Amino acid sequence: MLLAAIRCTKIKSSICLKSPSRRYLWVSSRFVTDRAAKEQELRIFIVAGEVSGDTIGSRLMASLKKLSPVPIRFSGVGGNASVSIRSMMSKQGLKSLFPMDNIAVMGIWELLPHLYNFRVKLKETVEAAFMFHPHVVVTVDSKGFSFRLLKQLRARYNQQGLDGPVHFHYVAPSFWAWKGGAERLKGLTEFVDHVLCILPNEEAGCQSKGLAATFVGHPILEDVSELNMGKEIALHEWKITGNGEDFRKTYAIPSGATVITLLPGSRLQEVTRMLPIFSNTMKLLKDSFPELVTVIHVAPNQLVDNFITRAIHKWPVPAILIPGGIPHLKYDAFNASRVALCTSGTVAMELQLARLPCLVTYRAHFLTEWVIRYKAKIPYISLPNILLDSPVIPEALFQACTPTKLASSLKELMNNTVLQQQQVVAAEKVMELICPSNRTVNNLQQQGMRWRPPIYTPTGKADNSAEECARAHPDDSQRCGDNLEDDDDFDDTFKVVNDMKVSSEMIVVGH
Repeated sequence: MLLAAIRCTKIKSSICLKSPSRRYLWVSSRFVTDRAAKEQELRIFIVAGEVSGDTIGSRLMASLKKLSPVPIRFSGVGGNASVSIRSMMSKQGLKSLFPMDNIAVMGIWELLPHLYNFRVKLKETVEAAFMFHPHVVVTVDSKGFSFRLLKQLRARYNQQGLDGPVHFHYVAPSFWAWKGGAERLKGLTEFVDHVLCILPNEEAGCQSKGLAATFVGHPILEDVSELNMGKEIALHEWKITGNGEDFRKTYAIPSGATVITLLPGSRLQEVTRMLPIFSNTMKLLKDSFPELVTVIHVAPNQLVDNFITRAIHKWPVPAILIPGGIPHLKYDAFNASRVALCTSGTVAMELQLARLPCLVTYRAHFLTEWVIRYKAKIPYISLPNILLDSPVIPEALFQACTPTKLASSLKELMNNTVLQQQQVVAAEKVMELICPSNRTVNNLQQQGMRWRPPIYTPTGKADNSAEECARAHPDDSQRCGDNLEDDDDFDDTFKVVNDMKVSSEMIVVGH
């Protein structure tokens, strides 16, 4: 199965690659297949630098272990410094070289104090990856660290004249958001062999610059698969409805209380900047909503946990802390809430799944904010607004992100059912953009497949597609490549993979 899958990876990559890396990936794919089969293990070096990446990485690891016909050995970076808070990737068996907190820095000015440590950890990671002799290297998001790692690792193998591993990067850089971003993709072809994209438009954008890419679907769809197991999912009903009533009972929330969900971020630098603003916002709201209760979502990061635990001692209203990394608890809290106040990030998309109206915020160092204003070519920061090209979700950014502004916006949102409904309708449109197409669902129905997660999985469908491709032309990769371009049926197969993909199995399955 692995041999078939990597052959298919090689074939599809050859269609869109028009650079020296095309030949490299062609040779390396065959080398990886042969070596993994001969050595009876697949070695994967994986790196994630933040909480969302840790979640994606863990799901990737779980999927790969299910799919691979040979044992898999992992090494890399993922997880945090806490013994009490186990990361998702550590639960899948990764013993991280160091806590990912060490490289979880975002911004320009914010990076400067950590620059020396960043370089030390980069050197350590390159050395560890090289000594691990991986067949595949996977980096998840965190492009500042990830691309430097892949570039230096590729250079080291080239200097020593060795056949190196195949490089995958999961979560394409937001080239569409920055001036000159698309042109920078060309440079990635020298050390990134394949990009796994989470947005529909990114695949074509990468391929147009010679970078092999596959749209695999947004990671939040994995939550739908996990929490809706056994339920039929209509195309227009991709959502998660938590049990808000049970949540209120568990945490003894009065029936008449107004609950606001707060998501201050997953990085310590975000939380230390945003949580005081959120606190002052709640102070301004408590008179308007006498029974106000806040539910604060705490990222699985010990430093963040410690900071928030200390901060709530002076919190102006009752506060409930819930741990991150527990999907059902998160969506139960969403369902118990009236609105959400969040720092820009993946959570904005999760709130779309829950159909919970929200206000998106963001603050950084003033130099970082200046660069964002100067370099950005889109007017929005939250992904739902970007996908819809419309400011349906209110955003309070930079200097506009003040307690007074947030309190006013939240009060308006909570008291205006029209604004709430607009966000709900917009959320349905967002889901339509990142979920299976009608054509895909019809194809599945014609094949007698009911869309139930336990029966249909992107893993199984993609793996079957890879095997079919390899069986059709096991030794004639150019011929199979031609078929991939010209055969409508095969295009439909890959359409199923691309649309229904909600996890990270594309390394062992067809691209």
